[in-house]
Amino acid sequence: MPKPARKKSLGARALEFFRPLHGPLPLPFKATVVMRAFSFLHIPLLSAVRPKVLRLDENGCDVRIPLRRFTKNHLGSMYFGSLAVGADCVVGFLGLHLARERGGDVILAFKDFQAEFLKRPQGHVIFHCDEGKEMGAFVDKVLASPDRHNQSFKAYATVEGSGEIVAKFALTLSLKRSA
Repeated sequence: MPKPARKKSLGARALEFFRPLHGPLPLPFKATVVMRAFSFLHIPLLSAVRPKVLRLDENGCDVRIPLRRFTKNHLGSMYFGSLAVGADCVVGFLGLHLARERGGDVILAFKDFQAEFLKRPQGHVIFHCDEGKEMGAFVDKVLASPDRHNQSFKAYATVEGSGEIVAKFALTLSLKRSA
């Protein structure tokens, strides 16, 4: 008796659904649409902060989270939970993007999260991860092995317009090649 067809991963199904977007639209716009659709369906908290991809390439990723009612704390600055979501987005989305570019499908989780809050962000916040080269090498290692691998990546947050760093993050990304 033949084996039943293996169910496609969530990431592979999302790529098939959004394949018509691969036309002339800029990559950050397409990435924002994919992230928002995925988060709306599977991670409502991520959807609530309305992330926007500003840059996504082999060198890194930038994601913007606006300061609004759902992302503010009682002091009028960005809530630390929103800052954590932004760091998660920028590192995780970069890893998924690089895996997809290399023709692979991965299962992503975070093993560790460290944050250093330097100043209250009282405006829209842009999250940066400039470790694209390191992430690419890590993704290559993951795709070449059936084992789960962990590696720490750094990200930082700045207030839009000022460029002043308001928070630094270190996240341990845990990836495994999808079977």
